Amino acid sequence: MAFCGFYVAKADTELYNSASQVVMVRDDDRTVITMSNDFKGDVRDFAMVVPVPTFIERGQINVAEQSLVDHLDAYTAPRLVEYFDDDPCDTRLYATVEAASADTMVRREMTMQKLDEDLGVTIEATYTVGEYDILILSAEESSGLIDWLKINDYKLPDGAEKVVGSYLKQGMRFFVAKVNLDNHEASGFSDLRPLQIAFESPKFMLPIRLGTLNADGQQELFVYALTRTGRVETSNYRTVKMPSNIEIPGFVKNQFSDFYKDMFTLQTEKENGKAVFLEYAWDMAWCDPCAADPLTAKQLQSLGAFWLDSESNVQGKRQPMAQNVFVTRLHVRYDQEHFPDDLKFIETGDRTNYQGRYVMRHAWKGEANCPAANDYFKMVKARDTQAGNVLANLTGWSRENIAASMGVKSLPSDKWWKRIWK
Repeated sequence: MAFCGFYVAKADTELYNSASQVVMVRDDDRTVITMSNDFKGDVRDFAMVVPVPTFIERGQINVAEQSLVDHLDAYTAPRLVEYFDDDPCDTRLYATVEAASADTMVRREMTMQKLDEDLGVTIEATYTVGEYDILILSAEESSGLIDWLKINDYKLPDGAEKVVGSYLKQGMRFFVAKVNLDNHEASGFSDLRPLQIAFESPKFMLPIRLGTLNADGQQELFVYALTRTGRVETSNYRTVKMPSNIEIPGFVKNQFSDFYKDMFTLQTEKENGKAVFLEYAWDMAWCDPCAADPLTAKQLQSLGAFWLDSESNVQGKRQPMAQNVFVTRLHVRYDQEHFPDDLKFIETGDRTNYQGRYVMRHAWKGEANCPAANDYFKMVKARDTQAGNVLANLTGWSRENIAASMGVKSLPSDKWWKRIWK
């Protein structure tokens, strides 16, 4: 496993009292839909009305095991991971930074903090704004900043160092943006298995309007789209990435459900209740980190990925791992007012990996008697303050309660203008 750290929690659909799940497998005009409903009560009262774009024969209807959807839910769920700082006085840990693995994720997670320090680069803030991942950087030297940007896969034109240097001399910071091109067991509802239908139609859509007519308030919907081409998004509503790769305070480990639900609610409000949120986009053959193992080719075929029947058979031998399936997880909270139209989808062709990932970093607790320790603990204090402020901004939680949970007297504001008129 190429992931350095510990996976500790996931934000699956069990966080929500009522959540509908739909798996949509799409290839050209061929679609297979698996509908896992949230029906409660006497099964004799169950009814489902789903518009479909064409005549459906008996052979096009099937029932599936809920465990397939549960597995896909767990695999794609946003996850919480934690790291533990190394001894700041053990300089041997950083002696071979330049010889680190070529795997960018490994190198980044193992050496990012020390590497940033060595290069004179400070990450002052991280945000997700619409379809962009944003970093606010400051640096001491242009060469260090250029090296940091290259290590973190930002592409720069030749001659950038001189221009960057002129801005640094003016004390400027850098706004850095990347386009992020990238759950019948224990359900508690009923023992009904998901229904599946397969059909051909040029329309790649999911009808939701009927479900809003007699709905009691807002509804949660999770769409897991499986394609050969890459990420799926909605074409008639804004698709927005959930904030990701965010550092949050350690106490959130015991409150991850509340954290994610409150963050999702706040992000929904910021989009005026009219957005569909991307929570995961990844090649099904692997994961990093894994909240659950990738689905096998047999499981994916059961969900409708019919092309694996031929692709997984090479020289008469079945391949053990799923191939050529890209999964997208979309989450929408909807009602009739904010979502008057059915969901329409497009295949973007983008296979860039993305996941909702939230990080806790624990400070070194052992002895640290060296000159570097003072700077390290100052960095930890600043890091914890920033994590507390990020938590407040993401969830709307009160800064006083966050400070109390972190065991500090107060949480200094990260907004300069709040210090002007107290």
